[in-house]
Amino acid sequence: MSSRRAAETALSLSDELWMHGKRPAATRVDPRMTATGLTTIGFIGSGNIGSQLARLAVAHGYRVVMSNSRGPETLSDLVAELGPQASAGTAAEAAAAGDLVVVTVPLKNYQQVPVEPLAGKIVIDTNNYYWERDGRIPALEEGKTTVSEMLQEHLPTSRVVKAFNNIMAADITTDGKPADDADRRALPIAGDQVEAKAVVATLLDEFGFEAFDTGSLADSWRFERDQPAYVVRMTAADLPGKLAAATRP
Repeated sequence: MSSRRAAETALSLSDELWMHGKRPAATRVDPRMTATGLTTIGFIGSGNIGSQLARLAVAHGYRVVMSNSRGPETLSDLVAELGPQASAGTAAEAAAAGDLVVVTVPLKNYQQVPVEPLAGKIVIDTNNYYWERDGRIPALEEGKTTVSEMLQEHLPTSRVVKAFNNIMAADITTDGKPADDADRRALPIAGDQVEAKAVVATLLDEFGFEAFDTGSLADSWRFERDQPAYVVRMTAADLPGKLAAATRP
């Protein structure tokens, strides 16, 4: 499905949230107003990373549908801050409404991400493995898989792209720069589908960052936790060396 067709489909789903009391009716988003041609971004997880990305999204003309594990009523303050282009729903509602969906939950909860409403959609995975929080996962510690490969396995009909996992939340809304700025911050991405990565790269560019394609999801370990490219400010010229210096078991 093309980005434009996906936007039209998701628009009708997000309209339902506004029509059923989740948020007073807002102006219809014209997909031509966004760089990606999409209209609505769903968020499964609305913590530090999710809320910051939502702030950038509404600033660039997107609707956002926020969700968390505690219920939409707990997101009223965030939705009020984000304004009329924001609403709150369940994880399934956010997944259904978004034509692109951001999964930003603790890794230990990734199997709670709804599968069916994400079929065919681009899913941005911001997750990182923290064994202190998530418990020990031998397959990760032995280098047999990556965090995003685990999510892709859970979402077999979605198109997972790893992004925004190696930047501090506070930097997301402050570090963006124009495309012609020589000091523009670069963020690595990884994914198994070229078209999906292209859409995410366009979104990063719209948000003020240079997307650096590191390869497949199997390569995403190179910018996971404790690697040289993790939460370090880099330009596109800096990234290859950082990625090459990564090590794993």
